[in-house]
Amino acid sequence: MESITIDEADLRLLDLLQTDASLSNQVLAERAHLSPPTSLRRVKRLRQLGLIERQVALLSRDKLAPLLGHGLTALVEVTLERQGTEQQDAFEARVVPAPEVQQCYRVSPGPDFMLVVHCSDMPAYLELARRLFTSDANVRNIKAFFSLKQAKFDPRLPLHRTAPSAIA
Repeated sequence: MESITIDEADLRLLDLLQTDASLSNQVLAERAHLSPPTSLRRVKRLRQLGLIERQVALLSRDKLAPLLGHGLTALVEVTLERQGTEQQDAFEARVVPAPEVQQCYRVSPGPDFMLVVHCSDMPAYLELARRLFTSDANVRNIKAFFSLKQAKFDPRLPLHRTAPSAIA
């Protein structure tokens, strides 16, 4: 794997883009203190290196709720009976494609997985739980915590330089 090198200008661009990816190149360059051609070239390089995976729109749950319903968000702990790599990979392969599963983490200690799921209502969650968890003989335990209020959601990564600038 080749080494990836980034500098302070790259970090400024990444920070600006993860705050608002809809900025025009002109505005982005101005805020990053770069020329527009340099900004464009650097952003293209950051995409090619895979440091920018994709650009998405973050939707307002509160404003969509009157149109679609509030839905149900759950944080779900899943413990497997057998925790071998093959069994963990198989569990991931089954849950990750489900559109209701917004996030999936392998964790330690405690449960094997933590999932963030969003369903339209409790019957939809029960169907999801049956389909993904209770029908799997290797799932030993599931514990769901239902969100009453989202106090914070921020997808931005803190970009403080704590390590060398080269990434292998």
